[in-house]
Amino acid sequence: MIVVGLLLAGGRSSRFGSEKAVFKLQGGLAMMDAPLNALRSACVRVAVSARVGGGAEARARRLDLPILVDDPAHPEGPLAGILAGLEWAAAVGADWLVTAPCDAPTVKDRLVKDLIAEVIKGAPAAVAVSGSNWEPLLAAWPVRTARLHLTTLLHQGTHPSVKTVLAELGALPVTGHDGVNVNRPSDLTSLT
Repeated sequence: MIVVGLLLAGGRSSRFGSEKAVFKLQGGLAMMDAPLNALRSACVRVAVSARVGGGAEARARRLDLPILVDDPAHPEGPLAGILAGLEWAAAVGADWLVTAPCDAPTVKDRLVKDLIAEVIKGAPAAVAVSGSNWEPLLAAWPVRTARLHLTTLLHQGTHPSVKTVLAELGALPVTGHDGVNVNRPSDLTSLT
């Protein structure tokens, strides 16, 4: 079984006010570094979904990582980035794609490995949970099945919630995430 990873860093960061993927946290690390490192520790290859000309793209280039850009024909949203990741995963011969959002700076490699372990045991897909809340951008996607499903949805011009799509794929919950997600500068207080 071949598992690759995708860091989702292609959003507009409109609520944050600047590109949050490359926002410097205490200690000098960019917000995207912890989830990226978690993916790199558990996946054979990792790509970055990024906006053209953005800081996440530049950082990925410096790390010599593949950069994926959303198809402009698809509705805007995270599923467009995930579909680009699934297409890349299929092209490199992967069976599974693990996604992580750039704005979850507390993601640990243990959680990524737990998502992979769940699909190795036979889960049709897996999603991180914190308490009773799904964290749908932190998930393991079956490349062939999810690619077909998302292609159909996005070509129809629809962009349902990521949680809805994971539920349709039969994703099983995996505990171990603290739920930290930075959307606004005020969310940074949860990191201290």
